[in-house]
Amino acid sequence: MSDGKVRDPVFSREREWVSASPGIDQEKIQRAVVMILEAVGENPDREGLRDTPARVARMYAEVFRGLHQNAADVLATRFHVDHNDVVLVKEIPFYSMCEHHLLPFFGHAHVAYVPSRGVVTGLSKLARLVEAFARRPQVQERMTNQIADTLHNALTPEGTLVLVEAEHLCMSMRGIQKPGTRTLTLATRGSLEANRVLREEVIKMVREG
Repeated sequence: MSDGKVRDPVFSREREWVSASPGIDQEKIQRAVVMILEAVGENPDREGLRDTPARVARMYAEVFRGLHQNAADVLATRFHVDHNDVVLVKEIPFYSMCEHHLLPFFGHAHVAYVPSRGVVTGLSKLARLVEAFARRPQVQERMTNQIADTLHNALTPEGTLVLVEAEHLCMSMRGIQKPGTRTLTLATRGSLEANRVLREEVIKMVREG
């Protein structure tokens, strides 16, 4: 009878089987992590590192799960209201991975839109939309525009605005080494692009409180 473990000659020891995630080859990730540890001069078989490849594989399956998700699907739930006033969800926390160094960048996203014909989506869906694009290898500029484009195309509001603020560990812990530096990116669509007064009003709402 199987004991739930894998005998892998590459690792030369028993390893707990990591269940597969759709689109993520966790076994290949484990092999790659072993190679990286060996390449930097570490011993993957020492006590502190023995389970590291499996842990990293599970982590990558979690932090990159957005790669295998259709982000527009999270906006499928729609409601009708009797107004077209601005909807704004502020301070949506996110964690993503810079695709250049595979180091985290993290911060907050602010997502606003002006409904068209009273069509809105659930407030939590905006946070899920941010999450869907954050959980993949990313650059902040592209992520900001992906969130804006998906919201604007799927919900067809009169206007859309996405403001993202983040700290990048590729700047904080390596390279120029400037911790605390924040990067701001802004994407606007429709009336929130064309109407400067309305756009500035929404940005003021983001900054207040």
